[in-house]
Amino acid sequence: MERERSAIVELFTKGHPSREILKILKLPLNRRKFVYRTIRRYKDTGKVEDRARSGRPCSVTTPSLGKVIAQRIRRNPRRSIRKMALDLKVSRCAMTKIVKRDLGMSSFKRKKVHFLSQLVKEKRVVRCKGALGRYAVENLEKILFSDEKIFTIQEATNVQNDRILASSPSKVNEKFRYVSRIQNPKSVIV
Repeated sequence: MERERSAIVELFTKGHPSREILKILKLPLNRRKFVYRTIRRYKDTGKVEDRARSGRPCSVTTPSLGKVIAQRIRRNPRRSIRKMALDLKVSRCAMTKIVKRDLGMSSFKRKKVHFLSQLVKEKRVVRCKGALGRYAVENLEKILFSDEKIFTIQEATNVQNDRILASSPSKVNEKFRYVSRIQNPKSVIV
């Protein structure tokens, strides 16, 4: 875009009319307005750069601060927005704007999974192959599990991280929206 503008100005100063400039630069006809506006801007201001925008300029959420934050997050993705705001002496809201709007990042929960070392993975493969060999399809009916465990007949929930995603709570099925709780739930020994 800047190259085209400088080429248009150069041809205009040499005395070429705007129609010739379109042909010389091989620009399509729908770019005619672009050529006219560039020439008008050059006549008015003597430059082709954008004019200063109206309104208050950004003083905190600057591109340089965005680069600093991106580097910090790249080094340590577990860094919290609140702590970065304290370190850089910026408000938490401004930090959130930079991270979410400018950098396009959002916070995700870390998922808990069981740690499996390479040795454990190899043992599991060997044991699974052995179990498949021992229990053929016809022998599956004869397996008896003898461990006893008390199960409560109530849905387990964690209010802090049990979330529902929807545009509005009223659009969610009641089965998912509510969790019934009783004081002494019934239990089963299995």
